[in-house]
Amino acid sequence: MTYFFENYELDPARRELRRGPDRLTVEPQVFDLLHYLVENSERIVSKDDLIAGVWDGRIVSDSTLSSRITAVRQAIGDTGESQRLIRTVPRKGFRFVGSIQKSSSNAASSTTSSQSAALALPDRPSIAVLPFDNLSGDPEQEYFAEGMAEDIITALSQFRWLFVVARGSSFTFKGRAVDVKQVGNALGVRYVLEGSVRKAGKQVRITAQLVDTLTNAHLWADRFDGALENIFDLQDKVTANVVGAIAPKLEQAEIERAKRKPTDSLDAYDVYLRGVASAIAYTHEGDDEALRLFYRAIALDPEFAVAHGWAAWMYLNRKTAGRLGDRTQAIAEGTRLSRRAVELGHDDAAALCWGGFALAYLAHELDHGMTHLDRALTLNPNLSSAWYCRGWLRVYSGETEPAIDDFHRALRLSPLDPLIFRMQAGIAYAYFFAGQYEDAAAWADKAVRARPNWMTAVRGAAACHALAGRLPEAQRLMATMRQVDPALRRSNLNELLPLRRPQDFERWSDALGKAGLPA
Repeated sequence: MTYFFENYELDPARRELRRGPDRLTVEPQVFDLLHYLVENSERIVSKDDLIAGVWDGRIVSDSTLSSRITAVRQAIGDTGESQRLIRTVPRKGFRFVGSIQKSSSNAASSTTSSQSAALALPDRPSIAVLPFDNLSGDPEQEYFAEGMAEDIITALSQFRWLFVVARGSSFTFKGRAVDVKQVGNALGVRYVLEGSVRKAGKQVRITAQLVDTLTNAHLWADRFDGALENIFDLQDKVTANVVGAIAPKLEQAEIERAKRKPTDSLDAYDVYLRGVASAIAYTHEGDDEALRLFYRAIALDPEFAVAHGWAAWMYLNRKTAGRLGDRTQAIAEGTRLSRRAVELGHDDAAALCWGGFALAYLAHELDHGMTHLDRALTLNPNLSSAWYCRGWLRVYSGETEPAIDDFHRALRLSPLDPLIFRMQAGIAYAYFFAGQYEDAAAWADKAVRARPNWMTAVRGAAACHALAGRLPEAQRLMATMRQVDPALRRSNLNELLPLRRPQDFERWSDALGKAGLPA
């Protein structure tokens, strides 16, 4: 029996533990302990159970057992306090709580058999990346085609909300003509990414497409061309673009799936997805509904780190819109949620992203927020939202050139992102504080056109046009803003942006004053 959890593959027959395409080195006793915990995941195993099952009843000290459990956690990335895979049950023992898929040990040789039973889908989005077809007629391009798929598997495995089948399983389909429904049944995945590589002279063309295995619907497709002399740079570029494009597509597909489920059968993840759908509408009603749903998701799963981060983000949105209500209480609650998100999500890039940014904005803890964003990008350099959140923190800190670089990285990773207006507005603010008002106004206008009801973009556009010398346009935008937030004044403007440098705040306040904001 082979076990699959997160992006790990545990094969007791071969005594192998793999993460994505990589085989991990673990001590034999640590491997046996992990195998025992996974094999008995349906129950809590006591210390006596472990001693009998792993140490054959020999006397084992508490410190030895503790050190081996720690080694198992380190082997599967279950470090920190989240205990997302192995949970310690006080005075009772331990339980493996991660979502597990199982397949028989000869699955690799029988996955294409029409008689094989379909594996159950895991409780989160699942994907298999098939080996890319080499259409070049050049055996030397085989390594490139395989490397392309391996790199994408590794990059996708960094998204903790996504179940990614290990290379050893998905590559059993290499060279076979199979349909995606068959792959989905054999590997227990909802989505399949397939592609091809074709060489023509000194150029190479790579195509890729994302397919829903249940409906055969094509969710995304693209092609990439490049020169063979820069083959590894091209491979990195394609990986970044494919991952950046399909991650939002997968999330949107999951949101649509969650919307179709009956209300009484929703689990924490489904409720969370519905919350995200409400949040990205960027309306007052959407924010309120999203916050209600995120609190519900947290009630269903108190350790749901990213749900805490998104809930904190809703308080951030209320603050930018001037609708906090009891300001002290709301900021305290948003800050509490932020801290809980980064505490629970120490190894979760998305939780660190949303929680870290909200912590910086609500509590004005820019350095702490930046630390969490840096860690998020270390964990997952393909997470577009982490790049643009870090860009905003750099704007607040006065680091305009690095901020622009971060925003453009976010745009390159996710050019069709539903929150693209946040990136555009961020670039506008960065150019504004750099004194480049024409460029700032151009980007601000893009953000306003994309989301005319988002006051951060409207304020930014008003300030940019004011200092670019277009007072009528600045005043028109200010009139729109004051209809939404009539209580805003230059005297309370400092509540909206946690700017580190006094000269940045003075520039911003003066610009909005020129646009017509009262003192």
